[in-house]
Amino acid sequence: MNSKLIGRGLVVSCQALEHEPLHGSHHMVAMARAARQSGAIGIRANGTADIRAIKTEIGLPVIGLVKRETAGFEVYITPTVEAALEVHRAGADIVAIDGTSRPRPDGLPLADVLKRLKQAGVRVMADISTYEEGLRAADWGADYVSTTLCGYTRETQETELPNLDLVGRLADALTVPVVAEGGIYEPSQAVEALRRGAAFVVVGSAITRPQWITERYTSAIRTYGA
Repeated sequence: MNSKLIGRGLVVSCQALEHEPLHGSHHMVAMARAARQSGAIGIRANGTADIRAIKTEIGLPVIGLVKRETAGFEVYITPTVEAALEVHRAGADIVAIDGTSRPRPDGLPLADVLKRLKQAGVRVMADISTYEEGLRAADWGADYVSTTLCGYTRETQETELPNLDLVGRLADALTVPVVAEGGIYEPSQAVEALRRGAAFVVVGSAITRPQWITERYTSAIRTYGA
């Protein structure tokens, strides 16, 4: 795996779900263009349409995924091998998958998922939530290990984010690139993640979700006025 596919710096997650005002590839391409103009070195994108459009028009490396909810399963980030192959065919340079040990809709354990994707020539980012998950994912062949799911699994839901200690522990233990993602809301936190050994930092909501950003301000103002 070429760890220099994405260099040291900021990757911006340009995603909008169906119920959000900015949903649609034209919006996400514009968001990715703005990120590129401001120095982003890569884009994380959800869905094959957005991946294709951003890859075609922006020219930055793309970390691709697809979010699919399946009844009876907690895994929703690129939850099956076929979903990962769809993302790869759409042009993603790196495919992000759920890197936890939770059951998957296709019934395959993570080790088998990684083996099949590597055989297909797919660069894989394992989105994990714990140190142990990160070690296993790397051992089973993940090209990148990202802290994306820390705070979003049952085991880690009480964890304060960003969990930069997790970033540092993984960076010290692994030879594959470790990616800091999840709850990074301030530039100083991104810098600290890099200082602790992150290969690069992924930031989404704090940059690309205006409804969430607005709510931070309106909530603070309501509290002040109370």
